[in-house]
Amino acid sequence: MQVPQPEPAEGVSAQDGGTGTATEVPTPPAARDHRWGFGAFFLAEAVFLIASAMLMALFGDPRQSEWFSAALVCMLMLPTLVSAAVAVAITLLRGNGPRLDFGLYWRWEDVKAGFGIGLVGLLSTTIASTIWIRWVGPENATSAVSTLLDGVELSPSLAVLIFLHVWLIAPVCEEVLYRGLLWGAMERLRWSRISAFVLSTAVFAIGHLEPERTWLLLIIAIPIGIARMRTGRLTASVVAHQVNNFLPALGLLLISLGVITPT
Repeated sequence: MQVPQPEPAEGVSAQDGGTGTATEVPTPPAARDHRWGFGAFFLAEAVFLIASAMLMALFGDPRQSEWFSAALVCMLMLPTLVSAAVAVAITLLRGNGPRLDFGLYWRWEDVKAGFGIGLVGLLSTTIASTIWIRWVGPENATSAVSTLLDGVELSPSLAVLIFLHVWLIAPVCEEVLYRGLLWGAMERLRWSRISAFVLSTAVFAIGHLEPERTWLLLIIAIPIGIARMRTGRLTASVVAHQVNNFLPALGLLLISLGVITPT
């Protein structure tokens, strides 16, 4: 009678069919909780605010600065990039890195989910923006970025750089902060996904520091948060955010090139 052989343990060599050849069974990485919480989010957010304040003190109104292009790029991009870099550094120092802690890796199902949800969000955002503009008037319906670019005609290279930032780069940075660090802090405390969705959506809207647009930002944030909640990973919310930002970024590009004039 043949005695059944036990299955080889993970990470242990197993003999290959009587040939004597050892086959190495790979050991998957052990999952472990990260060691950061709400303090990590507050730190990254503080870095964003401090960087913004320092650049404002340095350049003032960039439209009046002799280093206009450099001032504009720095004020639009640096605070977001630096705060996101702090967030990533925290995951590397006190966690498992952004790939595991945030679920920030490439999966086609996440991309497709984010794209589909983002299209729905783009439609709802367009409708909400139209209602909001009619309510407050075109002169009061500008975002902080639009206000910074008001009356300014940019060089093509600078206009394209800002377009790519608003469309592709800023969504990654903001998702790392709000639905990465903040969401992860709530997950560490075993909050439900619904609770994480509600709080991160509210903080996202308030954190833009544009009180007049807060309710509109809430509507914008809802489908993005749904993408994160539905998949459990950050990639889907990043894609949804990028889809949602495409038309506003395109509008800024055309206005800053002088192709169209704001109404």
